[in-house]
Amino acid sequence: MTRLDEFSGRLAFALDDFQQRACVALEAGHGVLVCAPTGAGKTIVGEFAVHLALTSGTKCFYTTPIKALSNQKYADLVAVYGSDSVGLLTGDNSINPHAPVVVMTTEVVRNMIYANSRALDGLSYVVMDEVHFLADRFRGAVWEEVILHLDPSVRVVSLSATVSNAEEFGDWIQAVRGDTTVIVDEHRPVPLSQHMLVGTRMFDLFEPAHPSVTRSAAKRPARREVNPELKRYIRHRMLLADDSDGRSRGGGRRGGGPRGHRRGGARGPSRPDLVSRLDREGLLPAIGFIFSRVGCDAALTQCLRSGIHLLTPDEAQTVDAVVDRHLEELSPTDEEILGVEEWRAGLRRGFAAHHAGLLPTFRHAVEELFVHGLVKMVFATETLALGINMPARTVVLERLVKFNGEAHVDLTPGEFTQLTGRAGRRGIDIEGHAVVVWTAETVPDQVAGLAGARTFPLRSSFQPEYNMAVNLLGRLGLAGSRELLNRSFAQFQADRSVVGQARKVDDAQRRLRKLDLELIRAAEDRGLEPGGALAEDPSGNDEDFDEADAADAQPYGGFLGYVQLREDIRRRERDLKFERRAAHNQSTVADLAALKRGHVIGLHGGRHRGIAVVLEPAAQSVDPKPLVLAQDAWCGRVGSRDFVNPPQVLGNMRLPKHVDRRTGRGRRDLASALRSTGIEMPRGRSKKRAAAADDRELGRLRSTLRAHPAHRLDGSDDLFRLAERRNRVVREIVSAERVITERTSTLGVQFDRIVAVLAELGYIEIASDRSGAEQVTVTASGELLSRIYSESDLLVVECIRAGVWDRLAPHELAAVVAAMVFEARRESFAGADAMPGNAALRRALADTVDIWRALTALESRHRVDATREPDTGFSVAVSLWASGRTLTESLAAAGERGQLLSPGDFVRWNRQVVDLLEQIRLCVGPGTRLADSARAAVAGIRRGVVAAELG
Repeated sequence: MTRLDEFSGRLAFALDDFQQRACVALEAGHGVLVCAPTGAGKTIVGEFAVHLALTSGTKCFYTTPIKALSNQKYADLVAVYGSDSVGLLTGDNSINPHAPVVVMTTEVVRNMIYANSRALDGLSYVVMDEVHFLADRFRGAVWEEVILHLDPSVRVVSLSATVSNAEEFGDWIQAVRGDTTVIVDEHRPVPLSQHMLVGTRMFDLFEPAHPSVTRSAAKRPARREVNPELKRYIRHRMLLADDSDGRSRGGGRRGGGPRGHRRGGARGPSRPDLVSRLDREGLLPAIGFIFSRVGCDAALTQCLRSGIHLLTPDEAQTVDAVVDRHLEELSPTDEEILGVEEWRAGLRRGFAAHHAGLLPTFRHAVEELFVHGLVKMVFATETLALGINMPARTVVLERLVKFNGEAHVDLTPGEFTQLTGRAGRRGIDIEGHAVVVWTAETVPDQVAGLAGARTFPLRSSFQPEYNMAVNLLGRLGLAGSRELLNRSFAQFQADRSVVGQARKVDDAQRRLRKLDLELIRAAEDRGLEPGGALAEDPSGNDEDFDEADAADAQPYGGFLGYVQLREDIRRRERDLKFERRAAHNQSTVADLAALKRGHVIGLHGGRHRGIAVVLEPAAQSVDPKPLVLAQDAWCGRVGSRDFVNPPQVLGNMRLPKHVDRRTGRGRRDLASALRSTGIEMPRGRSKKRAAAADDRELGRLRSTLRAHPAHRLDGSDDLFRLAERRNRVVREIVSAERVITERTSTLGVQFDRIVAVLAELGYIEIASDRSGAEQVTVTASGELLSRIYSESDLLVVECIRAGVWDRLAPHELAAVVAAMVFEARRESFAGADAMPGNAALRRALADTVDIWRALTALESRHRVDATREPDTGFSVAVSLWASGRTLTESLAAAGERGQLLSPGDFVRWNRQVVDLLEQIRLCVGPGTRLADSARAAVAGIRRGVVAAELG
């Protein structure tokens, strides 16, 4: 009996074909990449790797992108193999870490690799669940680092959602890991039906297949047509909405259209009506995706205000028991501020919200109740689609637009597929259902395009960072580090795109040769010498024409020379324009860097116009961005791109020592004071510099052009159209060759710049050996940096080296570390100039900001992306909490625009502060004052709701 037979014999279901093929390949000693839709059962392959490790006496690491998934997978594996065989490592939790099977987040195994941990001894399999996460622009590089660094003997089991370039991804894994079997399966085990809900009527999105379509034809991919009845009904409602809106305004509609539709009959149903409709249709349990925490909570409140009850009294009692178990760690005071009673009331009626703003224990309770059928309708943000085990019969999308942190953008086909993939419970539902709620902005053809797309391409987000660079240099040296970068998926994709660009160059060069022949013949027909760099191929065979055999004439002789002369003039004019623009930009940059606090300048571009006062000078000189407050109370940083002309100092304004720019009231008061200064914008704008008509080279070229015999030709002649076609092809070749150069050197250039920063700061030492090869030594400071995993890693270590945190009390250290990790949502950024707390803390924060400014100036000089500015928005809250204050006080101190920080965010930021404090404690070593302070700060934070979540 094979080990696969042993494994499958314990399952309650037969393996699907793709699962069988993947497991067979794994048992045969291959690595595997499995790409399959959400809910298809990819994790079975990962669980077989666990089985293989246990039966062979080796180790298996099961990695996931988020802690919630790790916790869930740990519970699943413990239920099968027992707690003695399975461990958990997530940074927050460490349970049985020396077990033969350990579930962990991907960052943990990356850190083990860099630390040469003994835990890697005996490792035979690493499962990388949700491996498509390597496209994540913030954390994606970790997946590539693990795949590249793992010992070749380790078999990697990569599990991915369906991506459109699975074959390309598989080719890369085969290139860097060796023998890997790629298995792509696009079949959903539970079919998915697409619907649109228009008012109270439910329609199929697509027109049913015609009965006459043969079975073989039905299997072929084809563009499915949108249901014509759906389109007719929407047109009818739009007409009714227009008519109703017009009558309501007395027959005249000013600015009607979509705005009127939203007021009239083109609205979606209310949330209670939506839930009632789904219940009547037998489509519960359902997940309603709403791309806003506030929207999720509002939907829950609307349902609570309705008379809908989805659970029986017995089911409600079961809910109470589950809720009580999850709330054991909370005090009565905590329960009151967290709104437990209202939350419980929703659960007892079968409703819930699920988003990152909720306390994690609340989310875990919702997930457990949903799995057991005791939550019928959950309103969730898209984070629920990241693999949490909450399958539903139906998924509902109210909108096809989401806020990505910077702007409202349309959902991509990949996001639509990921969200709707939750619909359809295997072994329970015959089919799943995806329902898009129609509004005036929702076009059925757009929905059909999302539903019919083959998901999304996987793009690497890999790029070198400080911690990565120093770890690579310590392990592999300079040459080895560059070689590893060349093996990354990012470089693999760049190289493949270069192949495409090279094909473009070859094709363009063939077209260029043919155009040259046409031009030569056309010129001869008009009695002109062809001249130029090419002569007619004597063989007359265009395909075999060789430029090396061409006759070389005078630089601008003949018609081809004339064509080249025109192109050289165009290029010279373009270069002069670029030089003028660069000189103008340098002037703007210099003026921006020279601005001082209190200077009043004028803003001409973008959304903000009028006068503005400088609150904080620029921190760097290459791309200076001073912080300003405009007369309309907008506050932000402005750079050279925001100015048509260099900024002009119009006057000065006296500013208080501490400016309140964090609150809306403070900004409004400051804007009012600015307007009252009487300083006004200048009435006219300075004129742009005139064109460099006196450029000698350009003058010489133009004189040569006027004297050329071909210049007397009629400008509308076909010969000139041919010439312009030729020049376009030449420009196409130049552009493609430039792309090739850029793409083949981007990662290497970034890495070399980071190495230069590290060398200048003393984290590495570079010397040449006898052969002239560069040798790198990682210094003691570099060793320290290699153990700090943070977005602000270099800033943290610079502060440790400078000793500016050494004398802080534990709660003060927690506050300054919070400024390293906290990042406010949207417009609540506190920035570095908001210095909270006592004198010692304010001094430490001010010193930290000074170090940050010096660091960003250095980064700017080396053209490295600037380290993120410290944000003190959470510093007061964590300081209060670490010093023993209540949850109510701590939450209030972290308020944004008068709103309490959500409990979920409060716990999440405390987690990150604890994580960095622990890193600092371990790095600086026992017995130091900083290590003792970090240990005490962690102890102060690990209490109450935070302790309940951190374990």
